[in-house]
Amino acid sequence: MTRPVPATVLADESWLREDLDRAARLYGRASGRVLGTIRWYSASSVLVAPALESLVHTGIALDPALESVTLDLHPDGRYVDAHSRRPLGRDVTQLGAALGAALTAAVTAGAAVSGATERSLWAIAADSIANRLLWAASAAGDEERGMRLAEEIGDAVGSRLPRPRFVRVGAKPVVRRASCCLIYEATGGEKCASCPRQTPAERTRRLELLLGS
Repeated sequence: MTRPVPATVLADESWLREDLDRAARLYGRASGRVLGTIRWYSASSVLVAPALESLVHTGIALDPALESVTLDLHPDGRYVDAHSRRPLGRDVTQLGAALGAALTAAVTAGAAVSGATERSLWAIAADSIANRLLWAASAAGDEERGMRLAEEIGDAVGSRLPRPRFVRVGAKPVVRRASCCLIYEATGGEKCASCPRQTPAERTRRLELLLGS
């Protein structure tokens, strides 16, 4: 059974230090930079989901403010889901400003605690936004809209956020990631198929195999 936790914990340095211990139990001993990056990769995807998915499916974004969002944590500490308790509206510019404020608070605290750079954590946030919009739009049958929204929201968030990027593998659009989750450094496993820390040719080859293109 999951446990509800207010998203404000993502800006709470004391809680984030405890979260590094949870990450070590989940993924193995590694540096704070690696564990903090892994956790933000998961947390950021869950955090932005309610606002972006509601925008795609209903035209009205839910509020992404940390004070409005509740995270669902698995007993082992994994981020499972998130919910926002109030609507924000249809204005993409307003949504971008609200996302920017929430992400700034979380990125600043996460970098201070883990030792990861703010730049790397912002890149992860950009990929989370791009992925969530593409997944939601794909489910709604309009992938092009998801990519357009990613560009508009990226502009609205501002210069701290790298612009979400997409590339086609065969006929299918995928996120051209700007970030690495670093999980392979903690687990000793291989890099993700879409990892940017490999040659473009190798990434394309692996994505084609994964997607059956």
